[in-house]
Amino acid sequence: MPEPFLPGILGAHKRFEPRPSDVFLASFPKSGTTWLMALTFTTLNRTKHPPCDPDHPLRHRNPHDCVKFLEMAFSLSGDKGNVFAELPSRRVIATHMPYSLLPECITAKGSGRGIVYICRDPKDALVSMWLFTKKKMAAIVAGSNDEDKPPAATSFTIEEAFELFCDGRCICGPQWHHVVGYWEESRKRPEKVLFLRYEEMLRDPVGNVRKLAEFMGCTFSDEEEAAGVVEQIVELCSIDVLKNVEVNKNGTQEFVKNESFFRKGVAGDWSNHMTPVMAARLDKIVEDALQGSGFTFLAGPV
Repeated sequence: MPEPFLPGILGAHKRFEPRPSDVFLASFPKSGTTWLMALTFTTLNRTKHPPCDPDHPLRHRNPHDCVKFLEMAFSLSGDKGNVFAELPSRRVIATHMPYSLLPECITAKGSGRGIVYICRDPKDALVSMWLFTKKKMAAIVAGSNDEDKPPAATSFTIEEAFELFCDGRCICGPQWHHVVGYWEESRKRPEKVLFLRYEEMLRDPVGNVRKLAEFMGCTFSDEEEAAGVVEQIVELCSIDVLKNVEVNKNGTQEFVKNESFFRKGVAGDWSNHMTPVMAARLDKIVEDALQGSGFTFLAGPV
């Protein structure tokens, strides 16, 4: 885990007070997190904020401003207590923590707190993380007065990122271990953990939003279905719409520009950055690591 997040993880374990109605969104970085945030927030709050409303929060705010990260919020707040205490129910809270690092108050049997996990093909997750990291590095350089820093973040190559990723030396550790931790728990307790695949969501976003709503206990009514509310949610949360929202074109987060969260939103883009030899090697590493788990990643572009 990034060193600045470690105090936040400890703070979450010590001070976070969950509610039975909380929804937690878990993911390995760059696996469709922003999209899941938008879909969940919009689905859960559709009565208060109809997706067709021109003043909908997502038309004026980045999804990361609507759904906060558990570990990041506690890292930024220091020892100021439970930073989520003032939020009204139902709260939607994100995390990149592996299942094994989640606070016990969230994972305990009978707690009733739902976790929605989204996974993505490792090759696409790697490429997306690499490009995102380069943007972060460039932003840091651009905002620094240190003349000794390089003029641009071009020195971090895909080859370097690939070797680190294959060794599991990346944020949140080996991606495949992160995924399997949540997948195994979803098999044991499907009522507790909803496991989604990014590629399947691209194929059938409407069906997966219905599945998401059912898991959260807010199934769409016949009237909503007839009015096309599900399709409206999918449209509002689409990358084409969100990337053209003014705040997502010019706004920033603590560490990166908002535009960095909206690149292509497709599956299979890894083939534009990795060689077939690299892909085969990573596939083999993942295949070996998943032996006996019963889990496999979906292959191929959508």
